Amino acid sequence: MKKPSRIFPVNDGEDAPNVSDFLVIGAGFGGIAAALRMRAKGYSVTLVDRLQAIGGRAQVFERGGFRHDAGPTVITAPFLFDELFALFGERREDHLEFRPLDPWYRFRFDDGQQFDYRPSIEDTNAEIRRFNAADVEGYAGLLKTSRQIFEIGFEKLADRPFTRFWTMMAQVPSLLRLRSYKTVAGIVNSHIKHPLLRQAFSIHPLLVGGNPFTTTSIYSLIHYLERRWGVFFCMGGTGRLVEQLHRLLERAGVRVVLDTDIEEITTKNGRATGARSVDGRVFSAGRVICNGDPPTVYAQMLPSADKLRKRALPEVVTQYSMGLYVLFFGTRKSYDEVAHHTIWMGPRYKELLADIFDKKVLADDFSLYLHRPTATDSSFAPEGCDSFYVLCPVPNLLGKIDWQETGPQLRDRIVAALDDTIMPGLTDVIAEDFWMTPEDFKTDYRSMHGAGFSIAPIFSQSAWFRYHNRDPHIPNLYFSAAGAHPGAGMPGVLCSAKVVEALIDEEDQARKAG
Repeated sequence: MKKPSRIFPVNDGEDAPNVSDFLVIGAGFGGIAAALRMRAKGYSVTLVDRLQAIGGRAQVFERGGFRHDAGPTVITAPFLFDELFALFGERREDHLEFRPLDPWYRFRFDDGQQFDYRPSIEDTNAEIRRFNAADVEGYAGLLKTSRQIFEIGFEKLADRPFTRFWTMMAQVPSLLRLRSYKTVAGIVNSHIKHPLLRQAFSIHPLLVGGNPFTTTSIYSLIHYLERRWGVFFCMGGTGRLVEQLHRLLERAGVRVVLDTDIEEITTKNGRATGARSVDGRVFSAGRVICNGDPPTVYAQMLPSADKLRKRALPEVVTQYSMGLYVLFFGTRKSYDEVAHHTIWMGPRYKELLADIFDKKVLADDFSLYLHRPTATDSSFAPEGCDSFYVLCPVPNLLGKIDWQETGPQLRDRIVAALDDTIMPGLTDVIAEDFWMTPEDFKTDYRSMHGAGFSIAPIFSQSAWFRYHNRDPHIPNLYFSAAGAHPGAGMPGVLCSAKVVEALIDEEDQARKAG
């Protein structure tokens, strides 16, 4: 189905020379943050993206009076955005309102029970007691474990370069002490006993593309991260956030070039010299930062010599995140009882995830993430109406699913399931619906195999084992992206830009000393 046009104007910047200190390829959050951080250091920066607006997957669609954020909707580390404005002496609060949510997430289980995960620990404990009073103590233990992991995994590792193996080896005692070899589900299940609460508290890896039963327990730190800073929604949506970041880029003097697809990163004498676009334009730069999907960059955008291609993780062992089927629609009525964020759980959990991640088959059942921004911001829909976005985890394109045929069928199944449960009458009031499949992620975002979050966050693809933030053989080629360290999600890619900044600082200091 044809998607509606994205909003925000194109700024092609063709009147400016194509030479800069830094060329940033890809204007997702990792690319935006990297461009701003390099500009704040006084470098000239060109930011290039193939789409008609910055934001990467955080595009905005508008149709029939309904507005939809296509990308991330949850803000859990607001200080990372505050830092970007502070780089230029500004306050984020003067441009953007981050409104706290309550509940953070509402879980609707297959048996009809509901669990609200709330900002107050007391309120969350009250919810837990309705399922199993003994798990209140277990949740306290989970938060303690999460904080311990956070203090190592986020505070000490998330913005540290892992370009040297020994950097990671130095952390091995801490990682072993924190049982990072275990999975998120393993850590959660060691504290929580009720089967439905185990589902609720182990769901976080899916928000960054991982299976809770295989994702390294380092990602258990998300529990404490949420408790420390909260869960927020940007008023006006992620589109408003992107719009204000674009204006910040312009005020800072970053040159933004849109609607420009990069065909090749050019190299000479073992160093990156810039890039060439599909339409033949050449962008020259002293250093290049990639915000694109690293597997795609290595397979499609570097010179074709075998020695360069081998720098990618071996395809035969690389594990990719799941794919995403995203259904957008409006309703000609308001569903006031539906929370801002709803996790709608199907009848199976571990078995469904095995179908998606391992067998790569589309099962008859599913689980859903339902976003209703009109619960907080009425501007997303006409008066008396609602705007919705439903994310359904599905196999990536390695599953060989015919999405031309399956897309409409899955739409009908999802609408029927919501109609039967939390949104009665949906079939009669749904309006202006359209969807994206893993095929769209491959086409629109150049994501390898249409994966929703690049490579999966398993232990063997984390830290030093993940794509490095600086290429080991091209010393002036960097990655600030979901597939690079520390990982996917808005906090992950924003921290990835901080890692690149640390590498640049090291190089600049060494150059001055030498």
